[in-house]
Amino acid sequence: MIALSVLDQSPIPAGTAPADAIRESVELAKLCDRLGYRRYWLAEHHASGGLAGTAPEILLTRIAAATTRLRIGSGGVMLSHYSPLKVAEAFRVAEALFPGRIDLGIGRAPGSDGRTAQALQAGPGAPGIEHFPAQIADLIGYLRDELPADHPFAGVAAQPRGPGMPELWLLGSSDYSGACAAHFGAPFSFAHFISGEGGEEVMAAYRRDFKPSAFCSAPRGSIGVFALTAEDSKRAHYLAASRDLWRLRLDRGELGPVPTPEEALAYPYSEVERRRLAFHRRRMVVGDPGEVKQGLEELAARYGVDEVVVVSICHDPAARRRSYELLAEAFSLG
Repeated sequence: MIALSVLDQSPIPAGTAPADAIRESVELAKLCDRLGYRRYWLAEHHASGGLAGTAPEILLTRIAAATTRLRIGSGGVMLSHYSPLKVAEAFRVAEALFPGRIDLGIGRAPGSDGRTAQALQAGPGAPGIEHFPAQIADLIGYLRDELPADHPFAGVAAQPRGPGMPELWLLGSSDYSGACAAHFGAPFSFAHFISGEGGEEVMAAYRRDFKPSAFCSAPRGSIGVFALTAEDSKRAHYLAASRDLWRLRLDRGELGPVPTPEEALAYPYSEVERRRLAFHRRRMVVGDPGEVKQGLEELAARYGVDEVVVVSICHDPAARRRSYELLAEAFSLG
């Protein structure tokens, strides 16, 4: 049986304010809590006119307070921007507020343009991306209160101290991310919606090379998949047209809001652009509920996982909520 979870990037529809997208995330989470989804992850993006979620560590506490059953977490915190101690403390506070419900998903990508990534750094002495594994090690050490005795900050503890810790996940779309997850003995979620090429091999290598840790004794994997459904396939593809044009513009560095389906369908795509859309569509699962259920089950089987984290973007928030409702019905969640 496949478990369904949610990755919410807080999309901003054209003609609406970013604050509306944040409030919509709270409403969608409350719905998914009632529907029986397993977890609700919040993405981190910066300098984007199309995605409003910049601080998952803040938004997740609001959503956790508004829900009762869902695990709530980051999908993920871009660790390269931040001090591992600060991340550990933010999520220790969340764990203290909502014990046993907090996930800490971490990623390596900047989630922004290069200039914004520099602005997010602590200063010119901030570590480069090559230090990501060392940051993971430090983060685990702070979360478990187990920094090595020879560590420069040995004796520094992440507060508030307590017996529990957030559930740590590594997220990524490359073999490097999978290798890090295997090395540190952490659960791994592969972002199929970003790059489906070679993903099955990455997940297989993660399972093969996994080293058990004190917080995860066996490999655990999930995949993040873009999926969108409606009462019939024609309407689902109509709704997905918004994401098609938005993604094409993103490739060109145009970081604007999610366009309407009407704008997307009226856009004069060149032949090259149509091939680009077809390339992106290969990673998407769009159709009526039965078609999407079958597509997600086939992907889960190919990756050898029992959990799919669904990300959905369209212009109409009501249509996005309805898509998650129809998926819940198709998979008999609850």
